[in-house]
Amino acid sequence: MERRSGPGLALLGALGRRLLWALPAYAAGLLGLGAGAVVLALALYAGWRRRRRARERGMRAAERLQRDEEAAVRAAAAAAGLGAARGELPAWVSFPDVERAEWLNKVLAQAWPFLGQFLEKLLQESVAPAIRASSAHLQTFTFTRVDVGQKPLRVLGVRAHPGTHNKQILLDLNISYVGDVQIDVEVKKFFCKAGVKGMQLHGMLRVILEPLLGEAPIVGALTMFFIRRPTLDINWTGMTNLLDIPGLSSMSDTLIMDSIASYLVLPNRLLVPLLPDLPEAARLRWPLPRGVVRVTLVAARALRCKDRFMGGLVEGRSDPYAVLRVGTQAATSRVIGDNNDPRWDEVYEFMVHEVPGQELEVELFDKDPDKDDLLGRMKLDLGEVLKARVMEEWFPLQEGGQGRLHLRLEWLSLLSDASKLDQVLERNRTIVAKPDPPSAAILVVYLDRAEGLPVRKPGKEPNPVVQVSVQDVTRESKVVCNTSAPVWEDAFRFFLHDPRNQDVDFQVKDDPRQAPLGSLSLPLSRLLQSPSLSLAEPFPLQRSGPGARLHLQLVLRVLFPEPPEPGEATPGQVEPPKSDIEGPPPRPSRASPDPRFGTERVLRIHLLEAEDLVAKDQRLGGLVRGRSDPYAKVRAGGRSFRSRVVREELNPRWNESYEVIVDDVPGQDVEFELFDKDIDKDDFLGRCKVPLRRVLSGRVVDEWLPLQDVRSGRLHVRLESLEPRGSPALLERVLHTNSLLQPARGEELSAALLCVFLDRAAELPLRKGSKPPAALASLAVRDVSFKTKTCAPSTEPVWDEGFSFLIKRPHAESLELQVKDEGGQALGTFSLPLAQLLAQEGLAMDGWVPLAGGGAGAQLLLRAQLGVLVSQQVEERAASRVPEGGDTEPREEEEEKGDEDEERGAGGLRQRLPPADSRPEPPQGPRVQLSLWYHQEQRKLVAIVHACRELRAAAKELPDPYVSLVLLPDRSRGTKRKTGVQKRTLNPDFNERFEWELPLEEAARRRLEATVKSTVSFVTREKEALGKLQLDLAQVDLSEGEPRWYELQDERSIP
Repeated sequence: MERRSGPGLALLGALGRRLLWALPAYAAGLLGLGAGAVVLALALYAGWRRRRRARERGMRAAERLQRDEEAAVRAAAAAAGLGAARGELPAWVSFPDVERAEWLNKVLAQAWPFLGQFLEKLLQESVAPAIRASSAHLQTFTFTRVDVGQKPLRVLGVRAHPGTHNKQILLDLNISYVGDVQIDVEVKKFFCKAGVKGMQLHGMLRVILEPLLGEAPIVGALTMFFIRRPTLDINWTGMTNLLDIPGLSSMSDTLIMDSIASYLVLPNRLLVPLLPDLPEAARLRWPLPRGVVRVTLVAARALRCKDRFMGGLVEGRSDPYAVLRVGTQAATSRVIGDNNDPRWDEVYEFMVHEVPGQELEVELFDKDPDKDDLLGRMKLDLGEVLKARVMEEWFPLQEGGQGRLHLRLEWLSLLSDASKLDQVLERNRTIVAKPDPPSAAILVVYLDRAEGLPVRKPGKEPNPVVQVSVQDVTRESKVVCNTSAPVWEDAFRFFLHDPRNQDVDFQVKDDPRQAPLGSLSLPLSRLLQSPSLSLAEPFPLQRSGPGARLHLQLVLRVLFPEPPEPGEATPGQVEPPKSDIEGPPPRPSRASPDPRFGTERVLRIHLLEAEDLVAKDQRLGGLVRGRSDPYAKVRAGGRSFRSRVVREELNPRWNESYEVIVDDVPGQDVEFELFDKDIDKDDFLGRCKVPLRRVLSGRVVDEWLPLQDVRSGRLHVRLESLEPRGSPALLERVLHTNSLLQPARGEELSAALLCVFLDRAAELPLRKGSKPPAALASLAVRDVSFKTKTCAPSTEPVWDEGFSFLIKRPHAESLELQVKDEGGQALGTFSLPLAQLLAQEGLAMDGWVPLAGGGAGAQLLLRAQLGVLVSQQVEERAASRVPEGGDTEPREEEEEKGDEDEERGAGGLRQRLPPADSRPEPPQGPRVQLSLWYHQEQRKLVAIVHACRELRAAAKELPDPYVSLVLLPDRSRGTKRKTGVQKRTLNPDFNERFEWELPLEEAARRRLEATVKSTVSFVTREKEALGKLQLDLAQVDLSEGEPRWYELQDERSIP
């Protein structure tokens, strides 16, 4: 009977669940609600359920990622025979820049259950009674379950820093908690149950051991804080499930993060004294800032266009604004409407507490009525500013942004005497700052406690709170309940514009009625007369009880801008011009660029292949697992690139190259993101990144990078830093090597970098009405162009700006420069063929040049320098090259032929290339120049047809020659390649590249047949053979790739 009743009970349970779905509709009808309320309730439920499942998936993915990382390292150690099969990682296993702390993780894992017991006791015996006493409505509040779970907190790495003095140790702990914690609470009076089931917390925790003592326990106290806000994700249960509803979820996480930041994110700290009555406790809990950084948000250039009209057909401009953050301090700039090159000229100041460690983060957004779009962000370690004292640079935007951001940063030191205050105030008067004037000092207020506060109602103690104000800035302390002798132990910080004429005001009030309990006002000029600019004593409160006092400590520090070290070059700093009393300064004969001008490098990114990607395409409702259609997004130096899509492949090969101009600014990364191309939304396949400084210092990075945030996959990339050289000796070698390395898809590889510094112009023509023009300049090379700023109306505008261009063919390209006024009227032009720079010493020119069409005296002062980009392959090939006798025959370049359509075979490509350096030709007779090379990385045979000479025509008319290539013995269509046709010549130049994808062993067994033909009749398609060549590839050195001349034979003489 029990077995028979089982299916029946299951059927009744299923029917009951179906009836529950109709309950909301019945309740809505019973309450008189319309269909709209039911639809709204269903939408909220769907959003909650989707959010809930996303949180659970994210937590499972984080657990799996942490578990897989450990398993992968252990498996590798076990494969190496290191005894890791027992689950223990060897001591030498470490990650970059940090040291592993597996011993600490083992201690945490062992102590985790006991920490759970301590937490349960703390919540039950201390926290719960405090919550019940805080309100009459919470007298039935209890913790029904406290379980920290089986997964302990993990320390992913530890980094040690030298302290600011010898009695201090700094440790940075990269902590990660992906736990199954479960805490349930209940308020029985309201039948309310809530709780947390699962949590993620990731961040960098700094631990300071200070002071170090000469007696036990050696360390006086531990200070802990997060340098930056950690990331938090909580899985709610019970009534708090409502917090998973879209909109409330982000709000709840933000409120909790704000609560954590108020205790554990700089400038807030958690102090754990290890000695009772530690005299330095107050100083350790609220140390003075290390300094102040003054940030001038100058401008931005070439931002993305986010506003689109007519369904995206018309591209508008953005309305940019900036958000600047240092720790919990934040500032927002004004919005510049409809401008992709905004200029703010706004000044902000931030207190810096920890260097190295704290960063300046700037995010640019496009202001929209609904949600603002991200235009890009940049980060800078403030330790760099401390070293340089003054920095002024154009910083590239990262993380999907393009363009650059112009910032000026100045480090202000804290002085404990007022001797230089007048000097600081005088200097500040010369600074035009908005939205607020520059600060001359900072004030730190340590609020300790109060005593003797009045009791307004007999038998009821007040709930004191203190409001501290300086000018129009007010800070508020926490509320201490039910006492007339509150202890706050809090600190507040203020910027001061002129401490000689400012006051600090204190208002003690009874919360929540805000009834006054006393007040105090102190002139800051009193602090300027005290020793060390500090004052600590109990101050009597006004309009309060007879014995009411407020225990305070006030510390003032003057902000002094220390100059850089003598002889130290400050990035972006330009010396002010010296005044000349006798008359206008003489016109400079040479340009005066920034010291960093011309120091850019070119980053060449080779996106090669990927392996073991996740299959995202599912078929038949997920029953059949398909593959992915992967493509990659690459970001570096403020630019982004996107690869082609490889269809139906989990191990795609792209073999694509990208180039970007970069400079050595800290904090930049080369970022890669992989996606699966879909009809609707593309699926994420993983990401990875490489620090740019690593590439610049090591020159070449060629490795497989594991993909992050996915369960499998890795990416093979080759990154190379190319430093421009001012010598033309290797230019021809660079051009030829680029032709061999040129990928089948993508732009032609660059051979040089052109840097142009536009200083000023002189004697520009006047506009109508004899008004000087508001001039700007545009510079262009090929399809790449830049614009300068628009100067104030003048016939001698000063731009003082630099630009860089990637050059493909220096012999054939030119720099086109046009000066015009803001209305678009041309004021003069200048054209510089880059071949002229190749003839200059150091590949550079510096001086005044005439402007065509700008009047008799219109001139332009500029510096242009060319740098040859010598790759590692060029150096290796130049070192291994054996010089041959004879001179290279000079050859005049023919006029550029019209563009030909690319002709593809199976796995091949025809491509126009720059001319190669010629080897000594045979003395006479028909001949063809070829380069044969095997590309090891791409596993392809490469053939370049350069030219033919002294062809013999059978008819009186000149032939129209082309070259046909076949890989024998296979004469199928897949092995045939053909150059373009050259009209009416016996000495054609082709410079075209072809590829065959096959292994090196297979290439050595093939023969290459090259036939020079001419089209005799367009109607009959009859071809005339002008010569033939067969090469046994086993007899050719395919690792060399040098251009060589081969004698053509009569077709009838070759079998």
